[in-house]
Amino acid sequence: MILESALLDVRPGQETAFLAAFERAEPLISAQPGFRSLELRRCLDEGRTSRFLLQVGWERLEDHTEGFRRSAEYQEWRALLHHFYEPFPEVEHYGEPLLRA
Repeated sequence: MILESALLDVRPGQETAFLAAFERAEPLISAQPGFRSLELRRCLDEGRTSRFLLQVGWERLEDHTEGFRRSAEYQEWRALLHHFYEPFPEVEHYGEPLLRA
């Protein structure tokens, strides 16, 4: 499994609207071929409560980079979510765990 990871810095004051939009956007990604899992977590640190950690599990890297990113659903995802970010997040992909505790 591939793990996509992104720190999402949402414009302060837009957190509630972002979460509502994310609820509408989630079915667009979860229905994609190769989708395995999704977690969205809010930062608890003081002064960082507008930051969220998004982690999406995919079967293969290409399921995200070629499948979802080239789909019509991605265009809807982008319209729903991308205007909330400042700055725009860097998305990274990770392989299988090297260590588990």
